[in-house]
Amino acid sequence: MLKSLTDEQLVERALLDEPEAFGEIVKRWERKIFALCFGMLSREDEAGDAAQETFISAYRNLANFRGEAKVSSWLHRIAVNQCLTKQRRTKTRSETFLDDEGNAEERMFIAPLHQSPARRAEQSERLSHVRQAVNSLPAELRQVIVMKEFEEMTFQEISETLQLPLSTVKSRVYTALKQLRMKLERIPLEVV
Repeated sequence: MLKSLTDEQLVERALLDEPEAFGEIVKRWERKIFALCFGMLSREDEAGDAAQETFISAYRNLANFRGEAKVSSWLHRIAVNQCLTKQRRTKTRSETFLDDEGNAEERMFIAPLHQSPARRAEQSERLSHVRQAVNSLPAELRQVIVMKEFEEMTFQEISETLQLPLSTVKSRVYTALKQLRMKLERIPLEVV
């Protein structure tokens, strides 16, 4: 029955002391929130912590949800704030994007079995360059590009989430894409 309710209706039910309603919100949004946190923090453990802290904060502040924005935008805003706080606390610099790379390629982008090892190595190298380029962006550009390109959020959703004018969001996405293009053009990629 809870699955048929909107996010906003679930918040209302959670406020009426139905914890299962908030559990349904978590089920619906945990993957997206984790992906956003991972895109901003670059480390799986930190992203997991930030996502968890996002839902804890949301639950504690349910009474403050005024319904002026969608629940998804509210959760994304909390997640962005959690990530920014975590970055400030740990003084994470953008160059640390690949510190904990490990087997991230296998977890996130699994190559088809029919690809040659050389092709997989080339794709892995390209992915590494893209990660470095994204991570080298200033935080305000990185967060919009992660939301737009990796989370596939609309400009309007990003605007609501970050509480920024739509024109600012579009400008930041354009600037981020331009900087990424310049960074990636400087990297010679060999064709294997």
